[in-house]
Amino acid sequence: MVTVRRLPYDRLLCTVSLLLVGIGVVMVYSSSAIKAQVKYGDPLLFLKKQLLWAVVGLAVMVWAMYHDYRVFQRYAPLLFLASFLLLLLVLIPTVGVKVNGARRWLRIFGMSFQPSELAKLSLILLLARFFAGRADRVGSFFQGFLPPLIISGLFFGMIVLQPNFGTAAVLLLAAMALCFVAGVRLAQLGTALSAIGALCYLLVQFHPYAKARLLAIMDPARASSKASYQIHQSFYALGPGGILGRGLGDSIQKLFYLPESHTEFIFAIVGEEIGFVGALLLIFLFGILLWRGVRIALRAPDLFGTYAAVGITFAVVSQAAINLGVVTGLLPTTGVPLPFISFGGSSLVTTLLCMGILLSISRSQVARSRLS
Repeated sequence: MVTVRRLPYDRLLCTVSLLLVGIGVVMVYSSSAIKAQVKYGDPLLFLKKQLLWAVVGLAVMVWAMYHDYRVFQRYAPLLFLASFLLLLLVLIPTVGVKVNGARRWLRIFGMSFQPSELAKLSLILLLARFFAGRADRVGSFFQGFLPPLIISGLFFGMIVLQPNFGTAAVLLLAAMALCFVAGVRLAQLGTALSAIGALCYLLVQFHPYAKARLLAIMDPARASSKASYQIHQSFYALGPGGILGRGLGDSIQKLFYLPESHTEFIFAIVGEEIGFVGALLLIFLFGILLWRGVRIALRAPDLFGTYAAVGITFAVVSQAAINLGVVTGLLPTTGVPLPFISFGGSSLVTTLLCMGILLSISRSQVARSRLS
């Protein structure tokens, strides 16, 4: 007999989430204080903003944790529609805020918001709802795979237009992982991934900036100094960090050498200040998050819970992996923040909402027993 027990939330996952938020707040302050003092006259500027978003995010996480996760199944289409409209608004020149050549933000009540972060979660929830309701038709191309492919492709295209290749890749990877877990045929998945790979290659060829960044990884000797500048500065931070680091607050690269030292490249500062041990600890925490997320998915009482847990876990961990790959020179430079750690309200609040949904799913687990 299969019964569902209402259990306490997954305390280990909650503890890891809190630890990552705490590390993020400390590292945001350490990596941004001098820059904030020189540019804005307030060394605590980025710290205060990150603390505010952390409080908001933790409140959202607790709210989601103590609500039945099935409420997100009911409202997934509305959340998807809202994300679609926000992504459209970002692309309007007079509405979307353009920073460093990319139009990724909306300014609401004086605060910047990145709709692509919400779009990832809304797509995961919609696909989880779709596959949970069509478990008997997943093997059909037209009824089981084509609709998710079209929906995912729509969001992928809108995010690429910003342009934001890194976030688009995370979104697509999470969608493909959900399709695989739901039981989409491997031949269909393989064909789709091949076509997507070819499309991405063409996009890079027709986008000079992306092509230059790819060249900086594939053939550094031919790359311009501008395209390879960030990754070289990242190496100059990670290398001298050694085993134990220079010491918290003692980074040299954050002194206006490494661009985005408190956002996309904050892991380089982690490596420089607290060394290989600190960087390894951070990776270990994401490993625990992966383990607990998979465990929650396996024990979820219904298909929606399983698929939502898989999608959320894969999205957060794959985003972390892409960020680490960029910082260590394994992947081309792209604007993907390190979840929990990088400065930014949209990423932090959305990630903590994801953790709240995971924790809510963890409170309903399947227990198997035998009737005598």
